[in-house]
Amino acid sequence: MKQFFRNNGGLLVVAAVLLAAVITLGSYILGYDPLSGAMELLATPFRSASAAVSGWAQAQYDKSFRYEQLLAENETLRRRVAELEEAGIAGQDAVRENERMKDLLGLAEARPELQYRDAEIVRRSSSNWSSDLTINRGTSGGVEVNDCVIDQYGHLIGVVTQADVNSARVTTILDPTLEVGGRVARTDEDAILKGDFSLMLDGLARLSYLPEDAKLVTGDQVITSGLGGVYPSGLAVGTIRSLVVEEDGVTRYAQVEPAADIAGIRYVYVIVDYNR
Repeated sequence: MKQFFRNNGGLLVVAAVLLAAVITLGSYILGYDPLSGAMELLATPFRSASAAVSGWAQAQYDKSFRYEQLLAENETLRRRVAELEEAGIAGQDAVRENERMKDLLGLAEARPELQYRDAEIVRRSSSNWSSDLTINRGTSGGVEVNDCVIDQYGHLIGVVTQADVNSARVTTILDPTLEVGGRVARTDEDAILKGDFSLMLDGLARLSYLPEDAKLVTGDQVITSGLGGVYPSGLAVGTIRSLVVEEDGVTRYAQVEPAADIAGIRYVYVIVDYNR
């Protein structure tokens, strides 16, 4: 190797000088600085690291100084959403109330002898042995015991059996303790409407003491008879679902499906007076 450099050293020097000259000339023509390129190559990793550190620092700054601002904006948006939801619910309630008032107005025009007080159901019985409701209207609102309670269409729900100053208990027509004079509208035959333990859980009432020759059919409408003058006559109670023969083979009773949605109703009307 030493012999090679000794014999060819001059040629190597000349070749190196020519190569340097060519690179210098090319860089001059192309406008490229070899030293700057080398420095650029060496600086690239440091610039990437600097950018990463800068991004991390900015993120920490945003997290530290904008966190409270973001929380405040989020809370504002939550309140706004809640307000919109509340407004939507209020609008729906207003529409339903308007519909109820229209129906009640039609009922008032059809039955001008009845006087009403509106009320809202605030409690329902949870017993399997009774069916009663509590309304937010009492004696201070003109409600008394034996007042009939109806829905917006005039369908009978029950009768007030206890009245306090600001609330009242309503025993529904499904309750076995309540008896109301009933009448089959088509045949004009009187009977007694009463709740029944075996039917109550199915949402049905019982029409008993039917005349032996009564010719009732499924779908016959049952209304209040008004006999005795305690309750108004002509209030829609429901329709006959089926006829059942008692064990003696002679006595019959009818299963009555109430016209009112007793299980789901929320707003009711109390008949506080009527022309007897």
